[in-house]
Amino acid sequence: MSSYILKRILLMIPTLFGVMLITFTITQFVPGGPVDRMMAQIEGQAGAGEAASGGAGLYRGGKGLDRERIEQLRKLYGFDKPPVQRFLTMMGNYLVFDFGDSYYHHMSVVDLVISKLPVSMSLGLWTFVIVYSVCIPLGIAKAVRDGSRFDVITSTIILVGYAIPGFVLGIILIVLFGGGSFWHIFPLRGLVSDNWHELSLMGKIMDYLWHMVLPVTSSTVGSLAVMTLLTKNSFLEEIRKQYVITARAKGLSEKQVLYRHVFRNAIIPIITGFPGSFITAFFTGSLLIETIFSLDGMGLLAYQSVMNRDYPVVLGTLYFFTIIGLVSRLLSDLSYVMVDPRISFDKVR
Repeated sequence: MSSYILKRILLMIPTLFGVMLITFTITQFVPGGPVDRMMAQIEGQAGAGEAASGGAGLYRGGKGLDRERIEQLRKLYGFDKPPVQRFLTMMGNYLVFDFGDSYYHHMSVVDLVISKLPVSMSLGLWTFVIVYSVCIPLGIAKAVRDGSRFDVITSTIILVGYAIPGFVLGIILIVLFGGGSFWHIFPLRGLVSDNWHELSLMGKIMDYLWHMVLPVTSSTVGSLAVMTLLTKNSFLEEIRKQYVITARAKGLSEKQVLYRHVFRNAIIPIITGFPGSFITAFFTGSLLIETIFSLDGMGLLAYQSVMNRDYPVVLGTLYFFTIIGLVSRLLSDLSYVMVDPRISFDKVR
């Protein structure tokens, strides 16, 4: 086991390096970088100043910035050095989790990400808890009642929910329950109300939960179908195996067969995805859901960073989330051994 873990960790290094190298290379060829955006902003301000001073109707030709000023801007953003040197310097800083400062927000990338995490953690963790809490019991019930009216009705409902995009469902919920056209039951923006600090402890909890109903519903409904059907199919596959027939022939009740024999084998593919889903739940963000419900989280930050060519945020968050993804994959593989002792990584070459 230890040798397998060591091999996986060593493989993470070139994977992480390759992801960062490809992304860094792409950013070098994307037009409209931070230097170009700052030049356009300075030239726009200069043009506005001339217009305010009474020269709006005179054409003076394309002036632009002088070379010295452009070089100052390139040095300010670190583009005065060769790309290879900038990449190696960046990776050296990333080893100690120094991601620099955001060009657009003018604050540390770490502080910026931390300020956005409460929204993403709220959406991700509630979605994770609800999906696993609902889908596993529902999938087991559907497997036991395979082909029944209950199975058909629940399959139809969850597949309809899966077919509706989350942002479309969010708009529908706002129209119905957010004061759009019918009832004004739930709030529309933010995680808490403006007077949240004035509320009691129970009032704060209820206010937070009340704000999360619509966005969590929008992000959860579409995820129910996949996990429910995965659970159902996994249990159905085990129920039809020979050892289940043998257990029934020995006189065991259906509950004993299901939870003593079938459950521990059928739950393996569901449990093995648990570590990765749990970790990524802290950092996931949905641009459309956050935009619809006015939630300033990681999804909106990622979109703004790409559009504004905020390279420290783009590359810094990519580095961090790539590490999270690689670690979660390793934990998922190790969970196989925890739930099924028959699996041994010592035989893997």
